[in-house]
Amino acid sequence: MAELVDIPENPVPAGAVAITVTTPDGIALRAARWAAPPGRPRGTVLIVNGRTEFIERYFETVGDLKRRGYAVAAFDWRGQGGSQRLLADPRKGYVRSFSDYVTDLQTVMSNVVLSDCPPPYYLLAHSTGGAVALLYAERARTQIERMVLNAPLVGLPHRVMLMRPLLATLSALQLGKLSVPGRKDPITDAFERNVVTSDPGRYHRRSFVLEANPALGIGLPTIGWTAAAFRAMRRLNDPGFAESLRLPTLFVLPGDDRVVDPFAVERLAGRLKSAALVRVSGARHELLMERDCYREQFWAAFDAFML
Repeated sequence: MAELVDIPENPVPAGAVAITVTTPDGIALRAARWAAPPGRPRGTVLIVNGRTEFIERYFETVGDLKRRGYAVAAFDWRGQGGSQRLLADPRKGYVRSFSDYVTDLQTVMSNVVLSDCPPPYYLLAHSTGGAVALLYAERARTQIERMVLNAPLVGLPHRVMLMRPLLATLSALQLGKLSVPGRKDPITDAFERNVVTSDPGRYHRRSFVLEANPALGIGLPTIGWTAAAFRAMRRLNDPGFAESLRLPTLFVLPGDDRVVDPFAVERLAGRLKSAALVRVSGARHELLMERDCYREQFWAAFDAFML
């Protein structure tokens, strides 16, 4: 399970240590870590990825962070990537509750980051990972110094949010393991129709990795996963939630994000006591997989925030 896919189009960064860790509820997670370059390390960045993603998608980001002097860790959520799947059909994207994802994050922090990586500790999270990072920050104020959230899953476009009552009902009727009906996953679009990046090379890297190991991929979310996401978003927007967080947080918003509602992110960021917000005009949802002109803006904001 713990092996990483190494292909010419997306080579494994040097020094990778692949690991399998087990959560308290018995789920096997695939994780990996990289030591900081020689010299005085700046700490450790834990990459917290999004739905459908896997460690290999962030190899370029691992290199970017190591060049900045950080040790790096990454992992796959339960039910996706190289971690243990939760349904008989391994292609279905499912989770019972985002609290299970918080358990995954806590497990990796305890068994990989805190045990084997140098402090201080930071989170770099994307989309679904951003939502989980916010939920985790509510519980773990002393382990993480700062976090950077790209396009966190705080809200979805209005037309999608209208599905919330229906999906909650279907989930309550024990239909949570069925795929969401009538939906096409934007991640699987041809490049010309995709809404996540304007960089063709970085877009196609996912396909190259999945050709080498199709088992890393998942398909559409299930009703259960989507209902769990709606519950998590409702919690994030509850009165008092954002105001209770003290962890310094940088929100980075792609200006052309058609997956996550950027206005919902702006509203949440405005309620945090220790938050900064940067918008990268023209960038799409997967900012770290975007063209260099957008990625450079992200890293400039990251570097300034981490000083």
